[in-house]
Amino acid sequence: MFGYILRRILYMIPILLGVNILTFSLFFVVNTPDDIARAQLGQKYVTKGAIQAWKHQHGYDLPLFINEEMQGASKLTQTIFYQKSLSLFTFDFGFSDAGRDITYDVSQRMWPSLAIAVPSLVLELTLNISIALLIIFFRNTYLDTFGVVACVMLMSISALFYIIAGQYFIAKLLKLVPISGYVPGWHLFKFLILPIAIGVFSGIGMGVRWYRTLFLEEINKDYVRTARAKGLKESVILFRHVLGNALIPILTGVVAILPLLFMGSLLLESFFGIPGLGSYTIDAIGQQDFAIVRAMVFLGSVFYIIGLLLTDISYTLVDPRVRLE
Repeated sequence: MFGYILRRILYMIPILLGVNILTFSLFFVVNTPDDIARAQLGQKYVTKGAIQAWKHQHGYDLPLFINEEMQGASKLTQTIFYQKSLSLFTFDFGFSDAGRDITYDVSQRMWPSLAIAVPSLVLELTLNISIALLIIFFRNTYLDTFGVVACVMLMSISALFYIIAGQYFIAKLLKLVPISGYVPGWHLFKFLILPIAIGVFSGIGMGVRWYRTLFLEEINKDYVRTARAKGLKESVILFRHVLGNALIPILTGVVAILPLLFMGSLLLESFFGIPGLGSYTIDAIGQQDFAIVRAMVFLGSVFYIIGLLLTDISYTLVDPRVRLE
């Protein structure tokens, strides 16, 4: 087990390096250092001298990957890629192009993201699995047909519609909760209840239909027929046997959501004015702040790889047939 975990951790290095190089290359294909300087100076007409001064001050006056003017190792170290991107492997995010401490911003903004993501994940999993099991229990009936049709209808509606409709009817017309905002402390709940509810409701259609498919595959297997032959109730078969044997694909699906626990929801945080990592990333893209963008992409990659590792390890807990050699 220890050797397996060590190998997977070592595999992270080339993967993260590749993600780092790809992000760096794509960003500078779209933007040049001069474009970044103009965006940060915030002026329509900027002199070349001001651009050069800003680039020199922030380290963007160096070549991207190879510095032909240097000798030896300096050819690689005296570059934008080395000085701006490789430091991420030590989790030294440095400062944004606007001069803000990225590490401090991440430490402050991760809590609002977690405040939305954790309840949303728990509620979404509970509701989706429960509804899917209920539909399977009444399979080949009108309830099953109605459930599938409802899921397809919910899947066909954009999450943006739920956000706008929820803000208009629940917050503006009924005035049950604030339209947007975020206040730490005891009043936090009233600001989070609407985005959490919308996040859960917008994912019900896809989630229920996916879990229903998983359970249908399990319900037709030999061990289920054996359990029925022994006289077990259908509810016991579903909740004890079918659900237990479907945990591996469920865990695989959950791992795709794990990075969102820290990275936040881009749409929800932006529309509801929540100062999480999702809105932080959106603002950085709009401001062409490469330092923040690369840090957020790197963090997302790290969390996703860690989620994959935890998923592989958890397989041994839910399925005794799986062994890590």
